Amino acid sequence: MISRTWHGMVPLNMKDEFEKYEYETGVKESLAIKGNQGAYLEIIEQDQYAHFFLCTKWDSMDSMIAFAGDNPRIAVTYPEDDKYGLISDPIVIIQEVSDSENPFKEIISDAGEN
Repeated sequence: MISRTWHGMVPLNMKDEFEKYEYETGVKESLAIKGNQGAYLEIIEQDQYAHFFLCTKWDSMDSMIAFAGDNPRIAVTYPEDDKYGLISDPIVIIQEVSDSENPFKEIISDAGEN
């Protein structure tokens, strides 16, 4: 299984609107592709920005390319991205993974507990 993780950020005042937009574009469109094994969104606030991380999981490079195009390491962008003040990383991270679990689920450490 392969994961593809994109990162972008918007001004904090655009966070809620961009979250809805991201679900209607990147999440919804990737889930519609045969071979998609999941789409997970994580949002982290830092100072005046909201960082968005979208991790999609795929059964093969072919299914990933059906979503991302012939150069899947380049971010997929949409015509209205600028409306939200999006600063998008142009490169995405592609890596082999062992499952289709949510990579953003919280990890609780019991280190130091008795």
